[in-house]
Amino acid sequence: MNYISVENISRAYGELTLFEGLSFSIHKDQKIALIAKNGTGKTSILNILSGKEQPDTGEVIMRNGLKVAFLSQEPDLDIESTIEETIFTGDSEILRVIHNYEQALLNPDDTEMYQKAFEKMEALNAWDFETQYKQILFKFKLENLQEKVKNLSGGQKKRLALAQTLLSKPDVLILDEPTNHLDLEMIEWLENYFKNENITLFMVTHDRYFLERVCNEIIELDHGKLYSYKGNYSYYLDKKEARIQQEATEVNKAKQLFKRELNWMRRQPKARTTKSKSRISDFTEIKHKAHQRRNDHVVQLELNMERLGSKIIELHNVGHAFDDKVILKKFDYVFKKGERIGIIGKNGTGKSTFLNILTGGIKPKNGKVVVGETVKFGYYTQSGINPKEGQKVIDIIKEFGDYIPLKKGRQISAQQLLERFLFSRKKQYDFVDKLSGGELKRLYLCTVLIQNPNFLILDEPTNDLDVVTLNVLENFLLDFPGCLLVVSHDRYFMDKVVDHLFVFKGNGVIEDFPGNYSDYRVYEDSQPSITETPKTAKNDWKKDDKSRLSYNEQKELKNLESKLKSLEFDKSELQSKFYQEGLSNEEISDLSGRLQSIIDTIEEKEERWFELSSKLEE
Repeated sequence: MNYISVENISRAYGELTLFEGLSFSIHKDQKIALIAKNGTGKTSILNILSGKEQPDTGEVIMRNGLKVAFLSQEPDLDIESTIEETIFTGDSEILRVIHNYEQALLNPDDTEMYQKAFEKMEALNAWDFETQYKQILFKFKLENLQEKVKNLSGGQKKRLALAQTLLSKPDVLILDEPTNHLDLEMIEWLENYFKNENITLFMVTHDRYFLERVCNEIIELDHGKLYSYKGNYSYYLDKKEARIQQEATEVNKAKQLFKRELNWMRRQPKARTTKSKSRISDFTEIKHKAHQRRNDHVVQLELNMERLGSKIIELHNVGHAFDDKVILKKFDYVFKKGERIGIIGKNGTGKSTFLNILTGGIKPKNGKVVVGETVKFGYYTQSGINPKEGQKVIDIIKEFGDYIPLKKGRQISAQQLLERFLFSRKKQYDFVDKLSGGELKRLYLCTVLIQNPNFLILDEPTNDLDVVTLNVLENFLLDFPGCLLVVSHDRYFMDKVVDHLFVFKGNGVIEDFPGNYSDYRVYEDSQPSITETPKTAKNDWKKDDKSRLSYNEQKELKNLESKLKSLEFDKSELQSKFYQEGLSNEEISDLSGRLQSIIDTIEEKEERWFELSSKLEE
């Protein structure tokens, strides 16, 4: 079933043409990813699809009654609303029914209100969706429903907008970098959610494992043309390589033909016959094909960085905390030459703080950090650059250096480095305020690299970078001979460039793991699970067996299943709060009372659940 048809759309800003004559379609249950370099119009295509922008030419035709939801990189939320109000805002009937049911549960004496809400839940079969709604908020750490949007961090706002988009249950989901601001656990949950749901997706993402495991079609915008690949990311890579080789073969053939035709043209033929007129006309097209060349760059550098001495960085008994939140606890480590370490952990466990302690931006409260005299940091932070008005791309990078020295007396100039990171010579003389968000990140990366550091620290370098740039960066880092420390939620990137991990567990605990991210996941999956298996999972009776229960008992059983799942989430949430540092006796007592109340309620409802379910086995 065709949902959306895009026909010959184009978009330009002033003299800059982003794309023209693009056509494609989106069908039911397709999970499509759009791949293109930063600055070539990915976000504009998403805005056109969602109706936020109109194309300069062409049109977008949607199926009648189609419901489309769009997650942008800068979500538009009402800052005075609470999380709960934001979630329940919109035209989703099922969400309104769940909201009314939740309100009815708070008023147990109003039996009429409860009965109406219960019947509505039954009519829409909303029980599973209620559990899913709570699970999404729990996974995205948005449990405090009364928190106002204006008090949320940028990452929390993005997660709230994502939750709101998922829960609106649209026919088509349009997503712009949905994994930004999610930690690895959240990303893997979202990946499984999309993989297992019958849902239609059109998205831009740089997460290549996400592309591999979720998408069933890749659309690439390359040099102004669209190429469609009916498969996942691995399939796309194979077929793209074959396409590039085929194009190279055709260009070589065209060059040979061009040489022959050029010799013929130089003899200045008189265009008297139809044959010679046609041949002269074809010459222009042959010339165009022959002079085509790809602007892809493969980085193969022998960097001549400043020598690292025997002492690099040593951390001795380092501890740090913000009020009651412990970031580091008695941490010891001695960095060695050539180490390539990845840092992973949930949001808020102190990864960026650790980097600032290493580089001297923050002084630890306990212990000491010793930095060797020969260490030269290159620190890519999440804050980016702040260009002056009227600056051009080339001006920015030359503030930090003119070249990177290579071995054997060679060097790579600032212009050449920019070219390698996909800034053409023409683009280098553009004003910085014309750059897209991804291009600004790419330029910032170049300003760090041009300083020729021997200890490179990258804090979330993959956010807002396109897949093409990520491949270039990976190749550069594979050639980098110094120490490398990377914080990233990009699993593919981490697997490719790091040798072992610092795993931030929270509460100041850091685990040193010898391997990359995939190795760590295998290790984690092999460990015995400490998560209690819900007793409600054993509902494997056949549908026909429900006839052994009365109608009211069947409704009660469904309600119990839903409530038990919700109570298990509430129980897990409360249990996690006991791990917080610095709880007072009153807070511990309050948490214990609330937890015991939930446990008592679970036991009571489980007893009734077993009573009803046992009838099905008679």
